[in-house]
Amino acid sequence: MQIVTMMILLELFEIYIQRADTLREMIDNLYYYYNRSVFLFFLVHPTFYYVLGVTLYFDTFNFYSITILVLKALDLFFKVELIKQRYYEPVMDAELEKMMELKITLGVKFLAPLTYVPLLYLSIMT
Repeated sequence: MQIVTMMILLELFEIYIQRADTLREMIDNLYYYYNRSVFLFFLVHPTFYYVLGVTLYFDTFNFYSITILVLKALDLFFKVELIKQRYYEPVMDAELEKMMELKITLGVKFLAPLTYVPLLYLSIMT
């Protein structure tokens, strides 16, 4: 139960660090960490490392843990790509530019804990 509680706390930490009204604001917030150090950018995503550690410790390489790790890795790569497009490319793709103005609703903000925590629980219990 402590493992699941820690996952919830780490997910809430990530929500707090990435808080924003639009995707553009979230990428701007994350760029602050990315600009200081790429390692710092990856450190503000502790749930990826936590799930990796839990998976290795309990030797639970099952569908649920691999699903969490793949989704978390895709999330990280997507954020890095958005930072690259926004700050390092001369012009951003029109589709990405429109996507950056999308509002982040409360449901989207809490989608990660509502998805990853049950998957982690299932991963440990099976």
